[in-house]
Amino acid sequence: MKRFLLVLGLVFTATSWLSAQSLTSEDRERGLAHLERTRSAFLAEVKDLSAEQLAFKAAPERWSIAQVAEHIAAAEDFLREMVEKQVLSAPARTEEVNLGELDQFVTTAIADRSHKAQAPEPLVPSNRFGSTAESVAHFKESRAKTVALMTTKTDLREHAIDSPLGKKLDAYQWLLFISAHCERHTKQIAEVKTAPDYPKS
Repeated sequence: MKRFLLVLGLVFTATSWLSAQSLTSEDRERGLAHLERTRSAFLAEVKDLSAEQLAFKAAPERWSIAQVAEHIAAAEDFLREMVEKQVLSAPARTEEVNLGELDQFVTTAIADRSHKAQAPEPLVPSNRFGSTAESVAHFKESRAKTVALMTTKTDLREHAIDSPLGKKLDAYQWLLFISAHCERHTKQIAEVKTAPDYPKS
């Protein structure tokens, strides 16, 4: 009887741990809310800007608002396609982790502008969309696909790969990464606007 209870306890523990790895409705709601918040903030920052404002650079080596907008749109594609093609086919993480704490770490660390990062070559602005209006239009289409992934996929917690943060992230956390990346560069746009010689119109 004791042996039976011990086995039953082990099965219960394992089942509880597996359940903890499943995407909850609360997770999904938080993720969708974060995606909507960063989408709205970015669109508000680039709305009704003049050609001069979009092209302005605070310094020769700095990006203009137009370049930042292009980067945000391109990164949305790049990162989501990585989730679809790599993360969702990867095995589950094997190490125990506090998912809530890691979720929060992702959104905080990626959005933190106090730590600078070099954009990978595929995401360096190159006027690939032709105009800021097209960059914004592309972002809207791409973000809709990201939202659809967050909305429809049920196995976002069941696969994980290494990340630049030094931790394995599951697909849900990579979608938070996408949203936080948008937030990070929306802050960059706001910073451009604080330059003393930024055009007033």
